[in-house]
Amino acid sequence: MAAGLVRAGAIACGLAALLFACAAWAAPAAIAWPLAGGRPAAGEREALAAAYAAAPARRYWLDGAGAPTPQARAALDLLRRAADEGLDPDDYAPGILAAQAARLVASAQDASAPGARDAFDRTLSAALLRYALHLRYGRIGARQAGFDLRAPRAEFDAPGWLVALATAPDVGAAARAAAPPFLHYRLLQQALGRYRELAAARSWPQFPALPRRSVRTGEHYAGAPLLREALVALGDLPPADAGAGGDVLDAPLCAALARFQARHGLDADGTLGRRTLAALQVTPAERVRQIVLTLERWRWLPPFRVPQIVVNIPQFRLFAFDGTEDRVAGTLQMPVITGRAYKKTRTPVFTADIEVVVFRPYWDVPRSILVNEILPLVQSKPGYLERNRFELVRGPGDDSPVVAPTPDNLAALALARGALRLRQRPGADNTLGLIKFVLPNDYGVYLHGTPGQRNFLLSRRDLSHGCIRVSDPAALAAYALRNEPGAWTPEAIEAATRGEDARRVRLTRPVHVMLLYGTALAAEDGRMLFFDDIYGLDRRLAELLRRAAVTDSEGASARALRAGR
Repeated sequence: MAAGLVRAGAIACGLAALLFACAAWAAPAAIAWPLAGGRPAAGEREALAAAYAAAPARRYWLDGAGAPTPQARAALDLLRRAADEGLDPDDYAPGILAAQAARLVASAQDASAPGARDAFDRTLSAALLRYALHLRYGRIGARQAGFDLRAPRAEFDAPGWLVALATAPDVGAAARAAAPPFLHYRLLQQALGRYRELAAARSWPQFPALPRRSVRTGEHYAGAPLLREALVALGDLPPADAGAGGDVLDAPLCAALARFQARHGLDADGTLGRRTLAALQVTPAERVRQIVLTLERWRWLPPFRVPQIVVNIPQFRLFAFDGTEDRVAGTLQMPVITGRAYKKTRTPVFTADIEVVVFRPYWDVPRSILVNEILPLVQSKPGYLERNRFELVRGPGDDSPVVAPTPDNLAALALARGALRLRQRPGADNTLGLIKFVLPNDYGVYLHGTPGQRNFLLSRRDLSHGCIRVSDPAALAAYALRNEPGAWTPEAIEAATRGEDARRVRLTRPVHVMLLYGTALAAEDGRMLFFDDIYGLDRRLAELLRRAAVTDSEGASARALRAGR
């Protein structure tokens, strides 16, 4: 069967709305879609037709006596446990299918049962295919959530997966072939179970208000016993260290607070302040929600390429991978600064390729910054342009002629008349630092250095106008140039940053970059990391999934299933 990418549309009437890129198959003939409560998403009908193409009368899930096979029972259990993968079991009607299976067993001697058996077989296949496509590609599409992930995704043979599942000795293990092929997806999925257990096991404590701005080691806080209880449950405080201290923040408790802070993108100083208390008050149920939303985003990702850079925006961190596996141990990592949490300055989520590395770049001032920030400073502070090494030029290139900043020229610049533009000369004080990484995209976003290194010491670093400021541009340049002609040693890179003029190096092997957004990350060392939803994208995705969710009960869905009539 030939596989290619197609788009999925919305599923109506309470069966699940989703939009995803999925593998498509040449459907040999029309086949009735057995989940009749709404039209199938594009790709679902084709997958079902392809699965039955070779033998239309075949029954995958029934034995010779017409009873459900062990694989069918395991498949029903798989659908019942869809929440283990962060999916909604109601989208696959496992209770209805289980009732149909029970009726088949009860009517084994009924001569009129073959039609019901065929219907059950195809309905279970349809539900499993929907589950597989949701698991692989997501319940909604990346673009629907505002993510511009244009790189093609890996093809997935859903009919082949279904056929293999029907005879698999271990259905659960075989079903995992449909999951996204990322290490951190699987780590996060495993963490989901732990946080569901934590959410179900206890009510989360309500911590008293802080008596002052912050509470430090040796100081009293009425909620200290509750802090110990919560930090033991979260794994930050060893139980053996939780028995003493009373209402005082003793050394073991402050050490546990520092571990908690490090996992939540906070200053790991062991001090109980407002941001730390706010993070502690987030319940495990809310953390489950973050994990489920991040799992959905993992399903949208294309396979990693080599070389591959990933920036997780709310984590304020860059990862430069050496292979196609998303394993961060031993990889180049660094803090970054991302766009401010205003609508017009947020860093967008997209993929692109670094094609050029520029040493000692000019900074061409974007028009919004020019009009809203720099021109008012020029008016209020005489000599501002020269002190900050700005110059007016006429033309688009680095060799464009410089013109005097006369009132007429500044007026023409403000009105965007002619080819005048404002740029900052190269140097250590240039806004872009000494190295710029050019990745052509629709958003005018690129990666670059910065003279403001102290900002990387902040725990929250959404400070830019949208571009990514990197803390170690020389190391990133070495990564991007390591397979390029010439000996790009650290010494050669440093020499290039000390030259007189801008130098552009076009890469023969572009570096793929994914700017992503995930507020939950399962680390390889077993820790669970959470980050603030700085752009409100978790709220947006949760609302999209809510709209896509099944809106009626299984009982109502049963009336819409042909096989249940």
